[in-house]
Amino acid sequence: MKQTLAEIISIGDEILYGQTLDTNSHWISGALDQIGIKVIRKSTVPDIEAEILTSFQEAEKRADVILITGGLGPTKDDLTKPLLAKYFGVDLVMNQDALNDIEQLFTKANRKMTDLNRMQAELPANCDKITNQLGTAPGMWFKERGKIFVSMPGVPYEMKRMMTDFIIPRLQKELVNYHVVHQMIMTIGIPESSLAEKIRDWEEALPKHLKLAYLPTKNTVKLRITASGPDRDVLKKDIHEQVDKLKPLIEKYVFGFDEGNIEYFIGKMLKEANKTVACAESCTGGFLSHLITSIPGSSAYFKGAVIAYSNEVKHNMLNVDTETLEKHGAVSEEVVIQMAKNVREKLNADVGLSISGVAGPDGGTEEKPVGLIWFGYSDKEKTIAKKYNFSKDRILNIEFGARKALDLLRINLSEK
Repeated sequence: MKQTLAEIISIGDEILYGQTLDTNSHWISGALDQIGIKVIRKSTVPDIEAEILTSFQEAEKRADVILITGGLGPTKDDLTKPLLAKYFGVDLVMNQDALNDIEQLFTKANRKMTDLNRMQAELPANCDKITNQLGTAPGMWFKERGKIFVSMPGVPYEMKRMMTDFIIPRLQKELVNYHVVHQMIMTIGIPESSLAEKIRDWEEALPKHLKLAYLPTKNTVKLRITASGPDRDVLKKDIHEQVDKLKPLIEKYVFGFDEGNIEYFIGKMLKEANKTVACAESCTGGFLSHLITSIPGSSAYFKGAVIAYSNEVKHNMLNVDTETLEKHGAVSEEVVIQMAKNVREKLNADVGLSISGVAGPDGGTEEKPVGLIWFGYSDKEKTIAKKYNFSKDRILNIEFGARKALDLLRINLSEK
């Protein structure tokens, strides 16, 4: 059984100039993946006749379904519709249903139609009209030479409505008899190369219909297992069997499954453990607290934070000893231990987290270079500190540092 292949073509100079971000192809890819259609290529072409026609020709050779966005407006630079007519060797003809739709939109908005608006109801003679519930440019569905071409407006909310209401259901009815199932395994605290080494034997033993991908992001590596075939239930079973074999190999690095980020899963862990947390931040300047509170419902487990950027605030607000600051410096094991313990006690939390480091780009020394960050963790049973060296980039150090603090929290919560 052959999987349906799709190609997405985005038309518009504004995308190539960098003036408009192409979010359409990203959304369409996800929507097609959900129904088992595999996107094999995305391309962006300018408002040039030869380039657009060439993109149609090349896509038809590769894909079963060609989805096109953009170029359906009422002005002369909108070339998609006349070029589709040219490509299929047909005329543009007035589509009465499309004209009625446009007239209704203008009547509802109490606006006067122009000749250009009326021309938008002229469609290639061989297409099925796709109603645009939110705009004046109809979509078009072509079935020619065993391939399906679909043309949609470039306006994202108009395109999404067409896809949801008409295109996805029709594709499912006419083409889809294949399924694609994904499983994400979210890891943190281990580089991609080290992770690959740990699971090498498991990866090499994967059945051929299962594919593994490594998706590294800041501080985390997602492992994506993908299975494709005619029976969704069988695919899910096969994936679950492999995940059960994988878990023992990397259990201490796994913080969740499917989509989500470390701050979301930390929130779940704190809720399940009925624990609260407070933060004492220096070099991250509140970014750790921002991550924690970006999750809805975080008030159930987040007590608050002290942004102790200066030594004065560390001493006055967190009771860090002046002698300790003078002897060891703000970026030290001794200071973050006091910060974590004291913020926990001061804000009456179950756990205290602290961060102090050299974010950069200057301020580093040979002993304490840019990227050096100390972390503190404190609960009622223990208080510990960890040291890591990150990058020379200030923003990366702030982001890496905040997420590493969350990982330290995750590890200690998991132990309990």
